[in-house]
Formats: sequence, C-alpha cells, structure tokens
Amino acid sequence: MIAAHTPVSRDLLTELEPVVEQLLDRHLATAKEWFPHEYVPWEQGRSFADAPWKATDTRLSAVARTALELNLLTEDNLPSYHRALWTLFGGGGAWGAWAGRWTAEEGRHSIAIRDYLIVTRAVDPVALEQERMVHMARGYTPRRMAGPLDGLVYVTLQELATRIAHRNTGAFTGDPLAERLLARVALDENLHYTFYRDLASAALALDPSAMVLAIRRQVLGFAMPGLELEGFRARALTIAAAGIYDLRIHLDQVLCPVLLKHWGLEELRGLSDAAERARDRVLAFLANLRATTATSAEATAATPPA
Repeated sequence: MIAAHTPVSRDLLTELEPVVEQLLDRHLATAKEWFPHEYVPWEQGRSFADAPWKATDTRLSAVARTALELNLLTEDNLPSYHRALWTLFGGGGAWGAWAGRWTAEEGRHSIAIRDYLIVTRAVDPVALEQERMVHMARGYTPRRMAGPLDGLVYVTLQELATRIAHRNTGAFTGDPLAERLLARVALDENLHYTFYRDLASAALALDPSAMVLAIRRQVLGFAMPGLELEGFRARALTIAAAGIYDLRIHLDQVLCPVLLKHWGLEELRGLSDAAERARDRVLAFLANLRATTATSAEATAATPPA
C-alpha cells in the first residue's frame, strides 16, 4: 500500500518541484526520438492462421525466452505504474508532466518487445496474451511505500536494475536484432534512472534523515515489479542462474554505486538517531549481501530477503 502524504512530504514535494522541472528539461534535451517499428523484423512475419505457432519456430533458448517474456510482462503493467506515480507524487505541475512523459516512453518498450516476439514467433502468442490479461487485471501496488521519498528511492533502484536486465537479456539471446532492440530500450531506462537518482539526491540535501529512513525501507524490502506474476520466483532463479540478473549484479551494479557513490550514504552528516541506526542497518545489509554472494555456489535471484 502507498501511504497518504503527510504535511511534511507535501512540503518536500513542493520544494522539489523546481528540481523536477529542471531535470525534465534535461531529459527532453537528451532523449532521442525512436520508433518501435524500426526495430522489428517484419519480413519474418507469418500468419498464425496459416501456420500455427510451434515451439520449434524460434532458435532462441528457453532461458532467453523466459527473460524476454518476464521483461515484457513487467513492462505491461504500465497503467498501474502510472497510477502509482500519480498517487506518490501528484499529477499537477512538473510532477504530472514528468509522469506523462515517462509513461509515454515506457509504453514504447512493451510495444516494441511484443512486436519482436510475435513477428519472430519466439513465444506462444496465445499463452502470452492469456498471461498478460491475468497480470494486468491483477494490477500492481508498490509494497511498503511510506510516502513519496520511498517512491524516489525505489524507482531509482528499479530503473537502474531494469536497464541492466534489458541489456543483459539482449546480449544473452545471441540474436543481433533482439540485442539492438533491448539496447535501445535500455537507453531510455538509463535516462529514467538518472532523472530519479538526481531528484533523490536533491531530496537528500533537503531532508537527509527522512531519506535515509526511506532508503532503509526500500533497500531491505526491494523487489522488482512482476513479483505478483505466477511463477515469478522460478523465472527469477532461471534468469539469475544464466547471469542475466542476480544478487551479485544487484549489489555491485545497483546498490553500491547508487547508495555509496551517488548518494554518499556513508558520508552523510547531521542525521537523526533513527536515521543513524537506519544507515548502520543498510551498511550491514550490504556487507551481508557481499558475504553471501562471495560464498554462494549457486546463482541467487535478485529479490533480497527483507
């Protein structure tokens, strides 16, 4: 559930709005226009009425298909994600303008990935659509959101994780067309990540103690969107075993760079007693993950224990 805004969080959102506007301007100046149809090999398309789908229609491995399906189904819940952004940050002014732009860009991802999968006959189109219907009807509600600061922490980590997962999935497929498409999607995700990362940095400057408490809640309870999918855990383990996205990647390429390098968690000063304890807990958690990933003989899915 998402907690209602407190007066403090509403005031902080107001203070952050000029930063949102500045970062949105930066984003619009940096983002490159692209078109999903240019990344899909339409010449490979065949009518499913004339040639029903068979598992032998694709040369992609079962693991590559699992990763692509999970990436797509995760993108599909865009209406729920848009609602979550609207609830967390509000729909007015620069916050609303960003939510609209982000939603429009994310919509391209599911369009392009689905078209690629269907045209190349990489997946069973009936099974994919049946799962999409169940997944979207169930919707998505962010877990453990105490307010907008939790949202800033979560989306920063999630966007970076998604960028990495898309890039690694593309490389794993062994298909230059899939790799090109997912690299293009990952470029968008990187711009979304830097937007949220830098906005969270501004929030840290305004209220470091509140942000550290949010960091503790979100880092220790982090789970990628898609957790509500049937079979998510098994799929995540498959993807982890393939080295596409696992706890080691989550630690080395997401948590440590964001928390320690960009947000300077260890160097923050003037924290409340509760925030000091929260920081200690997060640093201990990182150390525990480091020990776990260093000694584990098996790949572990990147949904850390709470």
